[in-house]
Amino acid sequence: MKVLHVITGLGIGGAEQQLRLLLRHLPVRSRVVTLTNPGAVAEGIEADGTPVAHLGMTGNRDVGALPRLTRLIRQGGYDLVHTHLYRACVYGRPAARLAGVRPVIATEHSLGDVQIEGRPLSAGTRALYLATERLGTSTVAVSPSVARRLADWGVAPSRIRVVPNGIETGRFAFRPRARALARAALGLPADAFVVGGVGRLAAGKRFDRLVRAVASVPEARLLLVGEGDRRAELQRIAAECGVADRVLLPGAFPDPPEHPAGGRLDLPSLLAAMDVFVSTSPDETFGLAVVEALAAGLPALYVACPAIDDLPPGAAPGARRIGESVPELVGALREAGRARAAGGPERLPPPGAVRRYDIAHSAEQLLSLYQRAVHGPHPSVK
Repeated sequence: MKVLHVITGLGIGGAEQQLRLLLRHLPVRSRVVTLTNPGAVAEGIEADGTPVAHLGMTGNRDVGALPRLTRLIRQGGYDLVHTHLYRACVYGRPAARLAGVRPVIATEHSLGDVQIEGRPLSAGTRALYLATERLGTSTVAVSPSVARRLADWGVAPSRIRVVPNGIETGRFAFRPRARALARAALGLPADAFVVGGVGRLAAGKRFDRLVRAVASVPEARLLLVGEGDRRAELQRIAAECGVADRVLLPGAFPDPPEHPAGGRLDLPSLLAAMDVFVSTSPDETFGLAVVEALAAGLPALYVACPAIDDLPPGAAPGARRIGESVPELVGALREAGRARAAGGPERLPPPGAVRRYDIAHSAEQLLSLYQRAVHGPHPSVK
């Protein structure tokens, strides 16, 4: 089977990294087209052996991108087109139809309660999405929560399939040596109480509250992994709170790294350096960072995480939902600090929820969906 993936951009982000992981496990011939920004993840995808083309789209209203994308699809002779993220879905589904490719799968990665990829859920955004959605075969939701939001938004439930996000679980297994090396590289004392967070340094992630909370827990240091437009603001808040020396912002570390090399910091080793993981975002579509933290054996505190909340009670005993206010965060961090000081285990065993979200399982589900879209409910062997 020959599949073209169309994505809005390939800078560092959750949907972009998820596409790369899927490509590493899908047994099909794949190519990727990014409408904009062939960034760090594009380099990683190409390093894994999948070619990436840049469409050169200049903005949301660059309608000239539609015929360019249509030509590319027609010339490639693809069996199926798979679109990712709002703009790629809006342009990719009609382009596939114009190119004569009828099987089109779209994955909705980032539909929250009040936003889609950071843009408000306006009537115009919804109307354009729904109009193009009808041109596809089915829409994949990355969690049951997203599936419910899609149905509430107007997508026919019969067209929605849930294929959860996933991680390469084995890569996150805790290694004491990785912890020691990461702490040494970051200048963190071996006995320091390290609070961690991972994600885009954007307003919606509410990392400013985590900085303020850490400021009220004198024994805590904050290791915040990610990059974004709120980096300077977070540094300013840390300075105003008098904790600039206790807040580390090492930048973004895509996983897997674009060019793996022994001895360098990567996301698993940074998670190994932490003692407790905190996700402060109140509006998540999945919560992949929480799953990665659990795979690393960390206790995980979160404000919103559909990946955990959609599971039966007790499926992730190391994860706990907390309030989003600064006083509530302070209380949760103090409790975690006391548990560590009392001699709790250095790491928890990864819960069953982690195995459920292994990327190989997600790839199997997606391949089955591809086969039904191309061959029908009972695919014949070519």
